[in-house]
Amino acid sequence: MQLSSGMLEQLNIQMNKEYFSAYLYLSMSAWCSSENLDGFANWLRVQANEEIKHGMKIYQYIIDRGDKVELKAIEGPQTKFDSPLAIFKQALEHEIFVTTSINKIMENAKSIKDYATEEFLLWFVKEQVEEEESTGKIVAKLEMAADCKSCIFNIDRELSKRKDDDD
Repeated sequence: MQLSSGMLEQLNIQMNKEYFSAYLYLSMSAWCSSENLDGFANWLRVQANEEIKHGMKIYQYIIDRGDKVELKAIEGPQTKFDSPLAIFKQALEHEIFVTTSINKIMENAKSIKDYATEEFLLWFVKEQVEEEESTGKIVAKLEMAADCKSCIFNIDRELSKRKDDDD
């Protein structure tokens, strides 16, 4: 059974947001690399790959429902940043934005009794809790580190250990 036109539009928009998220995290990763913060760059690159997988999950769901994927232009992300703390604060704000968006789609699914989409979206709801938690913890560590360069390097080393799920 195909999706309602409103639900299809919301899912296509959300897919675009997931791909924009990947662009944003890649831009943040590139900045960190340019600052020789390879651990931060690694964490953000892995996060970008995760966002692409989220977009593909929505892509496949739309196809599985017999509907049409509409790929739209992806806005260019910010490319200049002030610090790792500024990056991770922005990343946390962005994850909260994505959570709000997913919650709106879930509200719509519930209101139109689209149980299949509601079930599909539960994975994203749980994933967003994890995304906000992990990003929030990094923000907290960076805030504690303040201007302590050795602390920043320790966090950088810790974040270098993050691996892609596919690794």
